[in-house]
Amino acid sequence: MNSLSSAAKRPKHLDLLRISLPLPAKVSILHRVSGALLFLALPVLIYQLDQSLDSAETYAAAAAFFDQALVKLAVLVLVWSYSHHFCAGIRYLLLDLHIGLDRVPANRSAMIVMIASLALTALVGVQLW
Repeated sequence: MNSLSSAAKRPKHLDLLRISLPLPAKVSILHRVSGALLFLALPVLIYQLDQSLDSAETYAAAAAFFDQALVKLAVLVLVWSYSHHFCAGIRYLLLDLHIGLDRVPANRSAMIVMIASLALTALVGVQLW
């Protein structure tokens, strides 16, 4: 009887905006988001690279394109995506090796991923701007 009454009180759907997720869950979601951003940006970046290698004029056009403030902001988002995806990927490799599976080390490694990715983004952002 207890399991039936507790099951009836459970929500039928999850409202992810109202649920307070633990930091490792947020890192996991951001890992997926960063991977999707990198995947979607790849064709644009490859096209810009191809255009920049054609001639001196197309290189100048590509350099002028990347000198715009909005494009620099987009590049900074991609830098964050790469650094977060890289740091979280290392974290997941360690978790696959059964290193840091307990609650405290998992929270600590998730915090390290967040701080490292933001710090790397800030370092590149200073150079970019």
